[in-house]
Amino acid sequence: MNSMKEIRIEKITINMSTGVPGPELEKAKNLLGIITGKHIVKTSSHKRNTFGVAKGREMGVMTTLRGNDARELLVRLFKSLENRIKASSFDENGNFSFGIEEYINIPGVQYEPDIGIMGFDVAVTLERPGYRVRKRKYSRSKLGKEHIIKAEEAIKWVKKEFGVDVV
Repeated sequence: MNSMKEIRIEKITINMSTGVPGPELEKAKNLLGIITGKHIVKTSSHKRNTFGVAKGREMGVMTTLRGNDARELLVRLFKSLENRIKASSFDENGNFSFGIEEYINIPGVQYEPDIGIMGFDVAVTLERPGYRVRKRKYSRSKLGKEHIIKAEEAIKWVKKEFGVDVV
């Protein structure tokens, strides 16, 4: 196989929204810190009066993982889903996302009484070597049609790499 056609994980973005600032937001931040061990960023509303929340109000937390950290966490997250993911989770560019209803389902994570039960969303972005041409500052260019990852290719890759059933 051509080495430029190999699919890899660019990043995993984990997002948890509480909808309100305060102690719930701090609990969410602590939880993501426990799960990922990475720096957690608070997110805020961008538009004026979104879902009844004023602009600039902190509403959630997120973190991004790359490289081996992303791969290791993804293996644990798939185990919490019993190695199953829906085919509808994949978009037309091969990226996929899914939700974790309760963090206590993740192997190696213990229940924290002060946090309670919370869930979060996981978005996985896939890429191929050469995707940098559309992001670079100098001589930015479009990707060729053959180089873009399709949903079918991403499903096949996830099945092969992680042994996940796509239903």
